[in-house]
Amino acid sequence: MSGSRPTRMFTLVATLAVAMSTLSATTAWAAADLTATYSATDQGSWTQGKYVVANGGSTASDNWRIEFDLPAGTTIGSVTYGVKTVTGNHVTIDAEYYNKAVRPGGTTEPYSPWFPLFGTGQPTNCRINGDKCDGSPDQAPGAPTGLRATGATTRTVSLAWTAGTAGDFPVTEYLVEGGGTATVTGTTAIVSGLAPNTDHTFTVRARDGRGNTSPASAPVTARTRNPADDTTAPTVPANLRVSAVASTSVTLAWNAATDANGIAGYEVYTGGTLATFATGTTATVGGLSPSTPYTFTVKARDTYDNVSGASNTATATTDDVVGSGKYARVGYFVQWGIYGRQYFVRNLDTSGAAAKLTHINYAFGNIDPVNLTCLNGVTRGTSQNPQDPDQGTGAGDADADYGRPMSAAQSVDGVGDTGWEPLRGNFNQLKKLKAKHPHLKVLMSLGGWTYSKFFSDVAATDASRRKFVQSCVDMYIRGNLPAYNGAGGAGVAAGIFDGIDLDWEWPGAEGHPGNHVSPADKRNNTLLFAEFRRQLDALGAETGKRYLLTAFTPADPAKIAAGWEISGADHVFRYMDFANVQGYDYHGAGSDNSWEPNRTGHQANWYDDTDDPYSFQFSSASALKVYTDAGVNPRKLTIGLPFYGRGWQTVTDGGRNGEWQAAGGAAPGQFQEEAGTRGYNNLLAAFPTMTVHHDEQALATYGYTGPNGQWWTFDDPWSIGRKMALVKQQNLLGTMIWEMSGDNGTLMTAVDGGLR
Repeated sequence: MSGSRPTRMFTLVATLAVAMSTLSATTAWAAADLTATYSATDQGSWTQGKYVVANGGSTASDNWRIEFDLPAGTTIGSVTYGVKTVTGNHVTIDAEYYNKAVRPGGTTEPYSPWFPLFGTGQPTNCRINGDKCDGSPDQAPGAPTGLRATGATTRTVSLAWTAGTAGDFPVTEYLVEGGGTATVTGTTAIVSGLAPNTDHTFTVRARDGRGNTSPASAPVTARTRNPADDTTAPTVPANLRVSAVASTSVTLAWNAATDANGIAGYEVYTGGTLATFATGTTATVGGLSPSTPYTFTVKARDTYDNVSGASNTATATTDDVVGSGKYARVGYFVQWGIYGRQYFVRNLDTSGAAAKLTHINYAFGNIDPVNLTCLNGVTRGTSQNPQDPDQGTGAGDADADYGRPMSAAQSVDGVGDTGWEPLRGNFNQLKKLKAKHPHLKVLMSLGGWTYSKFFSDVAATDASRRKFVQSCVDMYIRGNLPAYNGAGGAGVAAGIFDGIDLDWEWPGAEGHPGNHVSPADKRNNTLLFAEFRRQLDALGAETGKRYLLTAFTPADPAKIAAGWEISGADHVFRYMDFANVQGYDYHGAGSDNSWEPNRTGHQANWYDDTDDPYSFQFSSASALKVYTDAGVNPRKLTIGLPFYGRGWQTVTDGGRNGEWQAAGGAAPGQFQEEAGTRGYNNLLAAFPTMTVHHDEQALATYGYTGPNGQWWTFDDPWSIGRKMALVKQQNLLGTMIWEMSGDNGTLMTAVDGGLR
């Protein structure tokens, strides 16, 4: 079971009704007044460079970071008393744990960072904690020039201007002022919501990424039109058509409308919702969900804000996230695998899995039981009792995530950690793995079997959803990790995670003992996804990147019905990129023998088995049918595969080699605390002479050690090959794997080969 773990109007444009957008998150430092003074000492064949950090403020610094550029031809060696990061010619030096605090009036001496420079150049553009190293203020951008009104309607004014000159930082946005403030990124804007037949005065200011703002431009005054002068609507736009389709956008074109006083632009609708406003006869509607059908119409608006009737309807289904003819291969990497399993991120590379996977889900992030936010920075383990209702309350492992130094033998690139880096552990190794395999997308999975207790609480209200999602996006997507053992800090994990995977087990239904459950979970689950999509898209507008949102969803029809709105006008699949349907754990004997200890059964059969004596039959085929019958596009679904087996002991033969026969509880597992479970590799090693059988009817693999012996249900290359053929035949998006440590490459090779 996944998660089981041991103990209206807008164009290029914003309206004055829109509040000023917030700046991108910047590193937060204590209120210290830091400077960094550079000195150079000639050492003959090289130069010793050194920065002395001084605190001229009244508060001790809690950290510092020095950044500078080196000219072409000059390189930097190892840094003493600091942690170096080099990107191209840009160098960042972070404090060590022992010199990051600088008292008021003090310096970092004698532990100031120094380094060898090779070449004749010297550092330039020095910054400490984002400020100039010499303490001088930033140079703000110059004021925009040439502000002019390029058009007006009864309630809007179109503006254009010449860009302001950059100061110390590039201009990132403009503040359009006049009866309010709107923020735009280009040098044009349409200001709406204005009073008709009235003079309006505007100015524009430039602002850089640091928040430095220019003086205002020269003002311009424009008059909105009198609606009484024209009450005739334009003609209807004709021949609306789809010209391009992508996974999250559709591009449209249409024939121009006509009007005696001119066309101001076109309103583009998705269904009945205004999606965008275009001044020409083409538009791209973004922010759409992959593998989802959409309908579009267009209306013309004239310069007196008369609106035409709707055009003809155009329809399109967005592409999926991996591309036509391609298949997703999603593998879970478990945080705790580095312990007893001794399975490191490096193993994903050396086994060949990283080259074959498309997505890695990192399991798992927890929920803070008090603050109801994403939780990290803790090392409390789970209890050993799987029936403990607080087994996962407050648990997590920041050490494994980003605190533990990895040796050279454990590292993706063969370079070990020193122990002083702000990012270590699995997160740093995932960063290295992505650098080696740029095609990989990595998602942070939240919840799982043990960490789903408080999902109902965080999803319960609009305020709680906003708070929770903001904390998760801040921690994992922006990469602002809590301080832990000298690691963590603002932005240290930025770029590692490409999205969020929600593993709520289960909304509105039974899950781990003690989980909070509410009848409102089903609706709130959809609203939680909607909030994640909203905040991820908002961040994407800042960064220019689209972030993924996926889910682990149940195979049990009762759990689907209880917690998942998979049809209707506002269904959960509108907001996610795809779902990973469970695909396993249909039968099994849990480690405490509380599940199905007395009879064997297939755990990952594709089809129903007519010999199955259980009261309700589970299968991958029947699970997928629930989703597709509700209208879910198959290209939004992967089906789960287990890279582990589930077993029983003292199993009678029954003339069926133990299949569906009486048993005496869970078989001994790979680990003492996980009876009834073994990774595929471990299973083969433990039972080299076990007889393997293939059930053609159920499409399932099982093994039997003999009368009154052990019986194991698992996937092998045979069943995986057959399943992957069905994935392709049914046009599913691909497959998901729980979890990667059970395989040394054999099963992943079967997956990859089956999907080619």
